[in-house]
Amino acid sequence: MADLVYPPIIGAALTAFRGLDLKIEIDGAENVPRTGGAVLVSNHISYLDFLFAGLGAFKSARRKTRFMAKDDVFKHRISGPLMRGMHHIPVDRSDGQPAYDAAVAALRAGEVVGVFPEATISRSFMLKKFKTGAARMAADAEVPLVPVILWGTQRLWTKGRPKNLTRRHTPVSIRIGEPIHLTPEDRPVMVTRRLREAMNQLLEGAQRDYPDQPSGPEDRWWLPAHLGGTAPTPQQAEEEDTRAAEEKATRNG
Repeated sequence: MADLVYPPIIGAALTAFRGLDLKIEIDGAENVPRTGGAVLVSNHISYLDFLFAGLGAFKSARRKTRFMAKDDVFKHRISGPLMRGMHHIPVDRSDGQPAYDAAVAALRAGEVVGVFPEATISRSFMLKKFKTGAARMAADAEVPLVPVILWGTQRLWTKGRPKNLTRRHTPVSIRIGEPIHLTPEDRPVMVTRRLREAMNQLLEGAQRDYPDQPSGPEDRWWLPAHLGGTAPTPQQAEEEDTRAAEEKATRNG
């Protein structure tokens, strides 16, 4: 497909990253398939994750990732034309079948499709429960799953915190795991469990090797609770998500 919008967006993002002197480290770049379809599966800790997950695939193999994103983003007067121009895939959460079919068609056509299986940003910065859509798409299209872990992006802009898009010198880790190839006998639930385990190992490694530490007690918010940070535990984060969903439903009701 023709890509008139994607290259300038990538160029602008790379220029911004250089201007902020972000310390971006990409590990496992060789795991991104050079050709053919693949489902790029990333954790979700920041509103900017699609940029960095896509960067991992682009820098290593010059692959342009078509991300699945909620359709509200496509309705925005600024982001909408850009998302459509980059051939990302809108998802209507009340009826996800058209998006699923579009993603499978793109995979069969040799595209890389990006998926966030947690669906929403993790407030705990740990992995939430995974939906099985990525595994089902990979099975239907007969393509591999490529696990991706991001760490450090939450320090720029995440849920419940003021965005800091001018923050300089921030380390950002992008870790790309070995592709997971499915067989006809594989069940989506078991593949999803295997995928989550692989991504959890990548996440633990990224957290362990991250080259920066909080500057003081007030700066411990971006660390998970089990690592001594003040981020909510996974259980507390789930409770916050439930409250937020109920409040949104009340407002829209």
